[in-house]
Amino acid sequence: MTTSDFQPTAEQVYAGQAVYSRAGLAIYDWLVLGLSNTWIWRCPTRRLLAHYNEHVTASHLDVGVGTGYFLDRCQFPSPPRLELLDLNANSLAATARRVRRYQPRCWQRNVLEPWELPTRRFTSIGLNYLLHCLPGDMASKSVVFDHLLPYLEPGGVVFGSTLLQGDAPRSATAQRLMAFYNRKGIFSNTQDDEVTLRQVLAQRFAEYQVNIIGCAALFSARV
Repeated sequence: MTTSDFQPTAEQVYAGQAVYSRAGLAIYDWLVLGLSNTWIWRCPTRRLLAHYNEHVTASHLDVGVGTGYFLDRCQFPSPPRLELLDLNANSLAATARRVRRYQPRCWQRNVLEPWELPTRRFTSIGLNYLLHCLPGDMASKSVVFDHLLPYLEPGGVVFGSTLLQGDAPRSATAQRLMAFYNRKGIFSNTQDDEVTLRQVLAQRFAEYQVNIIGCAALFSARV
C-alpha cells in the first residue's frame, strides 16, 4: 500500500483545525456552507447533505465533525448510535450540543495517528471536508483510512467529501482562496487531485465511487 514518508509537525496538524475556534464555529455555517460552497467551491451544501442521507446508517462514527450541521439535518434510518471524533475540542463540544438528542459519545483524537477507542464497530464512517485540512499529500494523509478500517463493520461504508486542485474546475476566486488557505495552513491540498484520491481508495477498498461537483469530490467506499 503506497504511503508517503512525510511526517507532519505538531504545528502543521494544529493549523488545519485551529480555525475551528468558538468564533470560527459561530460563522462557519454561514461562511462555508452558505457562501463558499455555493459561490466559490460550486458544490451546494444540499448536495453534501444528500450524500450524507444516501450513506449514513444508524451506527455512525463522524470524523472531523465541524459544527455538526450535517448530523443535525441528515435522515438517520432509525435512532442512531452516534459517536464523534475530532482533534478540536471546540468542534466536539459544539456538535455534541447540536445533536444532543442522539446522546453522542465524543473522542478527542488526532486522525493521523492510530486510534484507540473502547467502542464497537460502525456500519458508516463519515469524513466530510476533512482531508483537504490535513497536512501532507494525499498519500500521507490517506493513513486516516488505515486508522478507521478496524472500526468499520464488514460491508460498512466510508464516505465523505474533500476539496481538490489538479483538474478539478476552479474559478479564479476559488484558486485565490485555496492559495490563501494553503499559505495559512488551513488547507493542505496543493497536491490533492481526483487521480490520487482514486488511487488511495482503490488501494484499500474493494469498491468505491468518486463524484466531482465543482471542485469538491464526494466519495464513498466499501471493503
